[in-house]
Amino acid sequence: MNDLERESRKVEETIAKRIRSLRLEQNWTLEKLAEVTGLSKSYLSQIENHEKIPTISTLTKIAYALGENVQSFWNTEEDGKEKSKLTIVRAGERRSILHPGAASGYSYESVTYKKPDRLMDAYIVTLDSEVSKGPLMHEGQELVFMLEGRKEFIYDGQSHIVEAGDCLYFESDRPHQGRSLDGRPARFLAVFLNPRRLDEFGG
Repeated sequence: MNDLERESRKVEETIAKRIRSLRLEQNWTLEKLAEVTGLSKSYLSQIENHEKIPTISTLTKIAYALGENVQSFWNTEEDGKEKSKLTIVRAGERRSILHPGAASGYSYESVTYKKPDRLMDAYIVTLDSEVSKGPLMHEGQELVFMLEGRKEFIYDGQSHIVEAGDCLYFESDRPHQGRSLDGRPARFLAVFLNPRRLDEFGG
């Protein structure tokens, strides 16, 4: 196991513990969380016991249900201790959340984890697999800016081909999924807006 795999494993364990902790803080049963998120009780139990690695879309559903920012699942106590008007995440400081192959061929690098009171969550995403599980649905809005490669994006049953330089902006509560094309990975910036956080900060 290399350093990246060890770090990813550590983050995944932190996510599992954090979800359980937040659920118990609200005195929610697994049944309650399943009802609110639309996910099965057994699947949520597997996530909390680190038997299943959820996608970012699934984590977003859980976070919004619990009234949390999705990146609070893996932030440490040292992250964002002081609320700042400006934070900078250098290229070498990106935090790997899910390693390649962990969730439908996607890997995620967080670029906004340093700001605790953020309204948006942003990631550099690499789509290695030509097959994407889905479709995905969650609250909020999403922006995708293509950095490298080509991708088929299926939104609400309609197919769209996008490539480097193209930008997508859409409501996330409609079925959506994607797959890389040409046998090459696709890289893109994905930005998620959490409407519950927007309400919390008076947006």
